Amino acid sequence: MDRTLESLQLVIAQVLPHRDPALVFKDLNVVAVLQEFWESKQKQKAIFPSEGIIVYESLSSLGPPFVSYVTLPGGSCFGNFQSCLSRAEARRDAAKVALINSLFNELPCRRITKEFIIESVREAVSSTSGNLKDADDPSTSIGAYHYMLESNIGKTMLEFQELMIVFQLLHWNGSLKALRETKCSRQEVISYYSQYSLDEKMRSHMALDWIMKEQESPGIISQELQVALRELEEVRKAGQELRFYKEKKEILSLALSQIYSDQVTTSSWDDQMSLALHGYQ
Repeated sequence: MDRTLESLQLVIAQVLPHRDPALVFKDLNVVAVLQEFWESKQKQKAIFPSEGIIVYESLSSLGPPFVSYVTLPGGSCFGNFQSCLSRAEARRDAAKVALINSLFNELPCRRITKEFIIESVREAVSSTSGNLKDADDPSTSIGAYHYMLESNIGKTMLEFQELMIVFQLLHWNGSLKALRETKCSRQEVISYYSQYSLDEKMRSHMALDWIMKEQESPGIISQELQVALRELEEVRKAGQELRFYKEKKEILSLALSQIYSDQVTTSSWDDQMSLALHGYQ
């Protein structure tokens, strides 16, 4: 633990040279420190491909405990894990979690290397009761994971997660299974979707997929939304990266709003279904 703290302080000294590494996490203005960190990254041109700004979001609530999320450039999302009595406190707590993870991401151990890939694949095999030989076969889940890691050597784990979020959502959405049924290889699917980042267009297509599922199984969206909300709260309270769970909530909420919107006409409904049937293009 002491060695990790020393490594984090070294990162702070490099990225924020005028800050005292021992005092950064005690700084009450941690929101400004987080902003400064990412502005420094931008000046060094070490920013993510999908450049952006830090975005804060507070959940509407009549009283405590308050919840705040912060989304970093690249899309990684964190929330306050403590029970906060004010919105300002929740925002600071979320910023602190995001800052710690941003700094931790700068450590050498968080960069994808050959050694990192070997260890990650072994862990994946162990957790799935798979076979290490599958790592050389892109048609298997382990092989696809190995291929994606190999394709991203040199990137940090937050950068890798930006790519992985698309495949996590496609898997959850059932789209990957549908693509396999069309005889597309995992390698072809990975190569295709690696070109895209998660945006409003992709979210809308996924929402339309869930609208179609609702037609077949009424109530399924509400059930999935309850699961997503429960998962999101658990992950937030654990201080973990939570974009996957938050994106699920957003997509399902979008689907529900489209279903119950009075503005949806029969013709536009047909158009939406047609778009969904044509997949993500």
